[in-house]
Amino acid sequence: MDNKPEIGHRAVILVASHNGEVRHEGRVLPDAAPRHITLKLDNGYNVSFRHEDVVSCEDLGPHNVAQPPVVEVEKIDNNDRPSVRIVHTGGTIASKVDYATGAVVARSEPEELLASLPELAAMANIDTIKMGNMFSDDIRPQHWNNMAKAVEEAFNEGCRGVVIAHGTDTLHYTAAALSFAFAGRGGRLPGPVVMVGSQRSSDRGSTDATENLLSAVHWAANGPLPTGELGDNVVVVMHEGQSDGRMAVHSGLGVRKLHSSRRDAFQPVNAEALATIDVTSDGLEHNLAPAYEASVDVVSSRPINAAPSLYEVGQRLGQFIAGPWLHGEHVEAVIATGVQGVVIHGTGLGHLPIDDPMGDAPENTLLWRTMTRCMNRNLPVLVVNQCIHGPIDMNVYAKGRKQREMGLLGHGVNGTPEAMIVKLHWCLSQGMEISEAMQSNLCGEHRENLRG
Repeated sequence: MDNKPEIGHRAVILVASHNGEVRHEGRVLPDAAPRHITLKLDNGYNVSFRHEDVVSCEDLGPHNVAQPPVVEVEKIDNNDRPSVRIVHTGGTIASKVDYATGAVVARSEPEELLASLPELAAMANIDTIKMGNMFSDDIRPQHWNNMAKAVEEAFNEGCRGVVIAHGTDTLHYTAAALSFAFAGRGGRLPGPVVMVGSQRSSDRGSTDATENLLSAVHWAANGPLPTGELGDNVVVVMHEGQSDGRMAVHSGLGVRKLHSSRRDAFQPVNAEALATIDVTSDGLEHNLAPAYEASVDVVSSRPINAAPSLYEVGQRLGQFIAGPWLHGEHVEAVIATGVQGVVIHGTGLGHLPIDDPMGDAPENTLLWRTMTRCMNRNLPVLVVNQCIHGPIDMNVYAKGRKQREMGLLGHGVNGTPEAMIVKLHWCLSQGMEISEAMQSNLCGEHRENLRG
């Protein structure tokens, strides 16, 4: 293709197709493949065409994206409406497409979210705080502590509920972390804390941010007060399916991101959603699942607790995956860095490669010796479920019974792997007796009845 426009310039191209020539206008991006031209269209989607299919190309020159004006949102307090605070941390829900590169960047301000959704003002008295513009893969335990303090402050200042806008990739880690911080010692929050994110940035036509945020605020303002028994202190609100109109309310201790890009990426593990929220032209309405409705009708014996127990940010956990490449020397090398616990994602019902029945796998015996040394050092080793769904049950096979006798933890666990790892970190931070705490149901992370 002759006279290819510069990256970052706007261009108009005519492309030969089966239906004749088609015109496309957009911003030129780095090539998606050799001998291709890639444009970012104004609707946010990328298109790529082979050079030989381009009939003509016109370079329109540099395109400067106008910066949006700073939006001043008038705060109107209405005593008839509950107060909800939105804690802005970043993620895709607070992101926009950078049309110079085609990448999504976290750069929105909380005021922009409010200005784009005037419906929120009719639902609650809203105020916002900005903790940052972070993608969630950068979030660490110190950020959990900051969010926990922001939640405490919101409830101390009279908020009915709190919404945390968060990136989706580690949203379920944070939901579990806040659950244990406020309810791990037997308490319950004074009101709902709602984690919300989006899979598509808010400036895209296919965004899920609008309905997710509306539904999150609705639950914070109108959802039942937490009982603390089914993991409802902190919930995750995201799309139930691929279509518009219905959101799911998940326990923050029983949900996992199971797809990298779908709107319904978050699905319950060994459980069902606590509720659904329908978004209609007449407003929003929530419906509780029967089991959760029955739980809400029972007066909770848990005391209300708005003061979190925080995480020791210096704690280190080593994580490994059981399988053909798990070796004792790798575990020993990580232990030598000074970790306070080891987590192994076990196969099946929670098994590790520690037997050598054929006499031809000495590395299995070496791993068994490493696990034994961990027990002798009083270093906790937690086995979580590589299968995601289903329990860890070390009583079924002789292998599992051997692991229990050694002192490995995890038998009976049916929560998500992420919730169990966060729980181990929290228990270590609180100086608790690890074996007893990990087997106890502290705030809804273990379920009596498994779904599926």
